Amino acid sequence: MRVAIIGTGYVGLTTGVCLAFTGHTVFCLDTDEAKVEALKRGKIPIYEPSLEELLEEARPNLTFTTSYPEAIPHADVVFIAVGTPPTPSGAPNLEFLSQAARSIGQHMSTGFTVVVNKSTVPIGSGNWVDSLLRDAVSTRADKNEVHFAVASNPEFLREGSALHDSLYPDRIVIGADEAKALEVMYTLYRPILDQTFSAPTYLPRPEGVGAVPMLSSDLASAELIKYAANAFLALKVSFINEIGLVAERVGADISEVARGIGLDSRIGPRFLSAGIGWGGSCFGKDTAALIATAGEYGLHLPIVESARKINSRQRDRVVEKLLNELKLLKGRTIGLLGLAFKPNTDDLREAPAIEIAQKLIDRGVRVKAHDPIAMGRFTREHGNMGVTLCDTPESVAAGSDALVLVTEWNEYRDLDWETVGKSMRSPFILDGRHALDAEKIIRSGMRYATLG
Repeated sequence: MRVAIIGTGYVGLTTGVCLAFTGHTVFCLDTDEAKVEALKRGKIPIYEPSLEELLEEARPNLTFTTSYPEAIPHADVVFIAVGTPPTPSGAPNLEFLSQAARSIGQHMSTGFTVVVNKSTVPIGSGNWVDSLLRDAVSTRADKNEVHFAVASNPEFLREGSALHDSLYPDRIVIGADEAKALEVMYTLYRPILDQTFSAPTYLPRPEGVGAVPMLSSDLASAELIKYAANAFLALKVSFINEIGLVAERVGADISEVARGIGLDSRIGPRFLSAGIGWGGSCFGKDTAALIATAGEYGLHLPIVESARKINSRQRDRVVEKLLNELKLLKGRTIGLLGLAFKPNTDDLREAPAIEIAQKLIDRGVRVKAHDPIAMGRFTREHGNMGVTLCDTPESVAAGSDALVLVTEWNEYRDLDWETVGKSMRSPFILDGRHALDAEKIIRSGMRYATLG
């Protein structure tokens, strides 16, 4: 099939590369000329494990362009995967979505085209995009009849595992109000649904993966599925962090508590890691958008609102823990291990490290930091914060009064803690992710604390 994808961010680029790898002809369109030229040279603008290798394998089926007239005509499926950043009210900014829809409508050719909302969009956006497309078609100079349908295909990708989640998903959700659109989307995804493609050696098919379920629904239900899924996962993280407060007071080990309840098949172990809390482009934005949408209908979502408040509080708890240990923060030097919001990505959107660093700087702290991948992006996006970046974690530790593990990169787990501690002014580490070997660190002579 011929596919066009508008937007080459995490979602658009990953989707495009994976569809091209499974045999479709894919045009990835972006209005950023510099980004498109870089992609043509094989330079990836984001960090995602194995993406560079998969792009090279899929390159015969891939075209990167800034031209709507090149990408849109004759496409069987057009994905809209543009950014929908939050506005001050929490509702998403739909300016880029609107621009994309109007441009698609101006360039669709005769035949039948499925226009797919891949971006996370408010409930009802499918109908809105349909109206934008019809308006754009009606203003065209040519009077050729254009047939299209709008579908919703929410993504459930984890940054750092996006290719795995694209090729071996738990499920594929398609929302559409026309049967023909569902048929087209089934054909598009059939290699993944049936797992008939040859798996890359560097992304092997997991044991036990068979046919992938496809859930078809109406447009509004598919749009709500995306928000509800992310809100529920955010709730799990905030719940275990709230229980962590109780564990801390009564002397319980929150890691053991999480393991104990996670073995219950009704609960499951994932997203029960206590610590600094969630960040990234999805949970914060999507929970805010869900609350804003509910407000438009006169509804109040106290559980989701509480999850957001609890998550924000975890950043304050880092500062409180450091105060309890050091008594005074002004004039201290504190090192942060990790900047990205999670391992295996360079994404800094709503990264806990950014907020923690700012809170410490506001208290007169000198902040040092290291990240194995995200320091270049940090310099570009937050270079004026006043954080001193170090080439190694050992350099962060040297002369510091405390360390905070913010991102659980594997390389931080195996540091020589005895050497690290001796280089510090005060050998203390706050393990914000429950990821380190506490006994090993204590045996090295360092003081150790966690959240919960």
